[in-house]
Amino acid sequence: MGTRTAVAALATCAALLAATGCSSSFGNDKEPEQDKAAKQKLTVLIATSGDAETQAVKAAAAAYAKKSGNSVSVEVAKDMNQQLAQSFAGHKPPDVFYVNSDQFANYAKGGSLYPYGDRISDADDFSQQLRTSFSYDGKLVCLPKDASTLGLAINTDLWKKAGLTEQDYPKSWEELRTVADKLTGNGVTGLVTSDEFQRLGVFMKQAGGRLTDPDQKKMTADTAENAKGLDFVQSLLKSGSMKFAKQVDTSWGGEALGKGKAAMTIEGNWLEGGMKLDYPDVKYAIAPLPAGPAGQGTLAFSNCWGVAADSAHREAGVDLVKHLTSAEQQLAFADAFGVMPSRTSALKTYAEKQPAAKAWVDGSAYAQGPVTIAGFDKVLSQFNTDLQSLRTADPKKILADLQRNGEQAIAKGN
Repeated sequence: MGTRTAVAALATCAALLAATGCSSSFGNDKEPEQDKAAKQKLTVLIATSGDAETQAVKAAAAAYAKKSGNSVSVEVAKDMNQQLAQSFAGHKPPDVFYVNSDQFANYAKGGSLYPYGDRISDADDFSQQLRTSFSYDGKLVCLPKDASTLGLAINTDLWKKAGLTEQDYPKSWEELRTVADKLTGNGVTGLVTSDEFQRLGVFMKQAGGRLTDPDQKKMTADTAENAKGLDFVQSLLKSGSMKFAKQVDTSWGGEALGKGKAAMTIEGNWLEGGMKLDYPDVKYAIAPLPAGPAGQGTLAFSNCWGVAADSAHREAGVDLVKHLTSAEQQLAFADAFGVMPSRTSALKTYAEKQPAAKAWVDGSAYAQGPVTIAGFDKVLSQFNTDLQSLRTADPKKILADLQRNGEQAIAKGN
């Protein structure tokens, strides 16, 4: 293959890897030769929520290095998906790295991930929902590094100012509508959240809807249940008691809550770190999301610890992951930057130590996990674009477009 052609092919693979699962073994079907040295040098690539997470991961890596004799270098990605795609295409990936659930299937289909799940003797300590999110072709590929769910965050000072008490925390959609109306006025909006499925999807779940069937073989987006969820959101938007974060000149719900522009927001347990750092004097509480016609519902999120298929240090990489996902280390991460442990045993300990996080922890029991189909991230991206105009758009049209785009992705991804 000519040099120009090879370079072009690798560039194309890098661009397509995140979208379609272009194989990282392009032009190279050989298994990477494994380093047999007693002491090995590992590289770790992470995306970080801030200094607290970065330092916590570096400290964990240093502790492993001291115990194992291997050296570990932790790097922070500027653009995780782009850097991973380029490294996979160039056959020079980091040994261990974060893999977001929305990109997992792309990388797994492309052969970029070393499937080490069968080497984890206590894998059942991770919930079925989390294991499913990081399984491909029926095999557990990588271990979830933590867990997150969404809850209703309430600015308690604004809540009290409106004459409300803890007894008024909304338990149903109609109660949410009532308190959102009461809290709106004088520069405050009752409910502010992001204009994306990763927040608004809770209402679809609470209405009994899903994007796909449980096996992710069939799209189920264009349904009356999902329409009911979006209709309810639209009614709040039209009333003015709910706004998207950008409508109140903020970038996310946590900022709106911290600046006193939102009395309530829908956010995950990462909110804790953000509030502590940026708005340490703002008092807030986390309540369960109100139940809809089909009951309680929230969304679950996670990353996994990926090990590169092209790594020359697979065994050491898996050994490092075992250390990073131990119950002790997960609890240390929880203390450092607010994430919930993905191990069921550690999550129980976390719940006992962090009673304020009870709503997030309890949400794990009824949370809906992400769709992990190769190429589905592009489908969600278009859906999120459509949701930005939900206040005036036809929810049924939005869902019909999602259904069609999703069916095409499933046809290609499975």
